[in-house]
Amino acid sequence: MDLIITFVIILFGVFLFVKDYFSIDTTSILIMALFIIAGVLSPEEGFSGFNHPATITLGCIFVVSGGIFSSGILDGLSYKIIKLAKIHYSIALIVFCSISGLFSAFVNDTAVVALLLPIALTVCKETKIAPSMLLMPISFAALFGGTCTLIGTSTNILVSSYAKKYGVEEFGMFEFSTAALCLLAIGFAYIFVLGPILLPKSRGANQEFTRKAETYITELYVDKNCKDIGVPIENTMLVKDFNVNILSILRNDILKHNFDVNTKVLEGDILKIIAPPETLSRLLDIEGYSVKGSKRMKKAEDKYQTFTLYEVIIPFGSGLSENSLKQINFRRQYNSSVIAIRQRGEVKYHKLNNVILKEGDMLLMLGEEAEINNLESHNLIVRLSEYKKKNTNYKKAIPAVLIGIGVVLAAAVNLTSILISAMVGALLMILLGVLKPIEAYKTVEWKVIFMMAGVLSMGTALEKTGGATLIANFIQDTLGQYSAHITLSIIYLFTLICTNLISSKAAAALMVPIVISLAQGMQISERPFLVAVMFACSLTFMTPMSYPTNTMVYAPGNYKFTDFLKIGTPLNILIWLAASFIIPYFFPF
Repeated sequence: MDLIITFVIILFGVFLFVKDYFSIDTTSILIMALFIIAGVLSPEEGFSGFNHPATITLGCIFVVSGGIFSSGILDGLSYKIIKLAKIHYSIALIVFCSISGLFSAFVNDTAVVALLLPIALTVCKETKIAPSMLLMPISFAALFGGTCTLIGTSTNILVSSYAKKYGVEEFGMFEFSTAALCLLAIGFAYIFVLGPILLPKSRGANQEFTRKAETYITELYVDKNCKDIGVPIENTMLVKDFNVNILSILRNDILKHNFDVNTKVLEGDILKIIAPPETLSRLLDIEGYSVKGSKRMKKAEDKYQTFTLYEVIIPFGSGLSENSLKQINFRRQYNSSVIAIRQRGEVKYHKLNNVILKEGDMLLMLGEEAEINNLESHNLIVRLSEYKKKNTNYKKAIPAVLIGIGVVLAAAVNLTSILISAMVGALLMILLGVLKPIEAYKTVEWKVIFMMAGVLSMGTALEKTGGATLIANFIQDTLGQYSAHITLSIIYLFTLICTNLISSKAAAALMVPIVISLAQGMQISERPFLVAVMFACSLTFMTPMSYPTNTMVYAPGNYKFTDFLKIGTPLNILIWLAASFIIPYFFPF
C-alpha cells in the first residue's frame, strides 16, 4: 500500500511542478509533508533532508561564494572585461562565455550571471550589440562551467552526497572534470560558430521598454476646483475612471513615494502619473488638473530630478518573487515606484499592483539611488542599467579568495570531505570578518535549501518502499536487450526530459536511487549513470524556465520562448549524443 501511495504522491508532485501553481520550494515541502502525513515516512525520515550532507554542504558553499562576491574582487575585473569586449562582437562573446564558465565552476552560477548581466548590457549599449546576442550564451556557458567541479552546481553536490547514502563512494572535486570539459568544448564550439547565426540579432528592445514607459509619464497639478480634493487616491476619478497609476506626490516641497491608497488628494499637490498617451490626451479635458508644461510645474520638475528610472531584474531567490507589489506594500516599504514589468515576454504598464512577480521579471523602477542600492544590497534586485563598479576591499578580498582556494584544494587532495572543507570555509569567512553573521545568512539561497530538503524525501520514499528497485527492474527488463551504453543514453535523455518538466533537484532526487538500483541489477558500475544524471540535470537549454540562469537572461535579452527552443534544442541533442560516448569513456561500466 505504501508503494502505491508513494507513486501517487510523486505523480501529484510532478503535476504541481509542471503546472507551477506554487513556487518550487513550496511544492517540495508539500511533497515531504504528504509523505509524513500518509505514514510513508516517519517525521525523522521526512525532515532528514534538512540535515542531509548535501543540504548542509550547499548552505556552506553559498556562504563561501557570498564572501568572495561581497569582497568585490570579481567586480575589479569589470572594466577590463568591458574594455576587451568592446573590441568586436566575437571577442565579447568569447570573453563573457569564458569568464562565465570559469567562475561558475567554483562559485554559484546564478551569482556569476547576476554579476555579468549589467556588465554585458553596458557593453551592448556602448557597442550597439543587441543584448540577445550575448545574454543567452552567458547563461549557457555558466551551465557548462557548473558541471566541471563537484561544487559547480547544487545538483552535483546533491547527487554525490545522495549516492554516498546508498553505499557509493563520493565523487572527488575534479573527478568528472575531464568529461565535463569535453562537453564544454563541444558546447562552446556550438555557441561560437552557430550562435552568431541562430541568435536573434535585432532584440535590443530593452531601450524601447524604457522609452515607451517614459512617454507614459507626466505630472498633474491639483487646482483648487478639482473634484478629487479630499478624496482617497483609490477613489479618485484618476484611478477609477482613467485607470491611472499615481507614482508619487509632491506636497509642500516634500516628495512622497511611500503613500498608500487611502492618502487623500489635496489642493496644490503635484502628482507624477503613468498612463497611455490616449489617456493623457483625455486628461487635458479634466477640470481641476493642469498637465505638465505649465509654469506651476517648474518647481516639480526640479524636485523630481533626484528620482531616476532604473532597469532591474528579480534574481533567483529574491524575496520579491511570488508576491505582488500590493502584498508587500512596495511603494511605502522601499520609497520607489514600479512603472513597468516585463514578464515572460509580455510588457505590462497597467494594473501593476496585483501582478505576481516572478524570478527573472524585469522591472522599470522610479526611485532614488540610495533606495535602489538598498534593494540590491538585500539581493532583492539586480540593477541592469547604469552599471557602476564596486570598490574592491582587499582586506576582505584576499582572505576570501584564499579561503575559497583552500576549500577546493582540501577536498581535491582528499584532505577532508567537501562537507567539512565547506563548513570550515564558511566559518572562516565569518571569523576573519569577511562576512558578518547576518550577511552570511543573507548569502544563503534558502529557497534552494528548502527545495533540496523537500525533494530528498522523494528519493527516500522510493528507496524505503522498494519503488526504486521496482522501476529499475522494469527499466532493466525493458532495455535488457540493449547494451549498457544504450541504457546510459536512454537514462540521460529521460533525466533531461524530467529536468525540463520539473526541476533539476527533483529530477536528481528521483533518478539517483533508480539508477543505483539499475546498475546493481545489471552488475555494472553506478558511476557512469550518476554522472549522466548530473550532466543531464545541469545541461538543460531548451526553455527559459529549465534553469535559473536561463530565467535571469530571458527578459533583459528580450527573448521569446521559441528562441530557447530553436537554439537550445539542437544543443541539448548534440550534448546528449556526445555524453553517451564521452561518459562511458571516462567512467567504464
